[in-house]
Amino acid sequence: MPWSPSQYVKFEDERTRPARDLLAQVPLDSLDRAVDLGCGPGNSTELLIERFGAAQVSGLDSDANMVEAARKRLPGTTFTQADLATWKPGAPQDLLFANAVFQWLPEHLDIFDRLMDELSPGGVLAVQMPDNLDEPSHLLMEESAHAGPWRSAFEGRSTRRAALPSPSVYYDRLVARSSRLDIWHTIYNHPMNGAGAIVEWVKGTGLMPYLQRVPPQQRDDFVEDYTARIARAYPALSDGKVLFRFPRLFMVAVKT
Repeated sequence: MPWSPSQYVKFEDERTRPARDLLAQVPLDSLDRAVDLGCGPGNSTELLIERFGAAQVSGLDSDANMVEAARKRLPGTTFTQADLATWKPGAPQDLLFANAVFQWLPEHLDIFDRLMDELSPGGVLAVQMPDNLDEPSHLLMEESAHAGPWRSAFEGRSTRRAALPSPSVYYDRLVARSSRLDIWHTIYNHPMNGAGAIVEWVKGTGLMPYLQRVPPQQRDDFVEDYTARIARAYPALSDGKVLFRFPRLFMVAVKT
């Protein structure tokens, strides 16, 4: 099941806010080369272009649909389809920017080592990753996975992505190579139009690996089961909306 740019951008403003917050902490006034890693449909790339200029910025993503959407959005920008597990730039970079991609790569600490090597002196590795596996939105995916007639599809292999290491692990890994290293968490509380809106959000990201494993003829029933659980976990507030709590981990490493 490929990634869906149209599903992703249903909540573009909320998804772009962490990229905007991450970029605000990048201590560069100008640069020659920047790459948006895991650029998706180009919403985060657009932020980099607004700050540093189109000629200096490129993007890459592993998904062909996302790369196509980014090219349509920003036709003057170079976008490449590539696997971040093995990708290397052709020249030293001033900024490697990654908004919500490395949580999908369990060996991303090793990748960070390689990416630091690819920075010019004073270059910046800026990363944001969802740190939300203990939130109801994700715990309930597991409940639904093992609750219905599709449960056999989830036996023998975990669907749940690996939890992020603690901030101290990232600090110890990056500090010796950094002249400045900032690591922090931000918890967003997004007002959403009910449980269905939360489900639509995660259908574009975290729920996808689960939907891939459910037999196609049972996917609607799976989503219905999951939606009912979400409705119980996220009660409506005084205006009818629900708050979608979303912790994210940020780090900005400036190469020595």
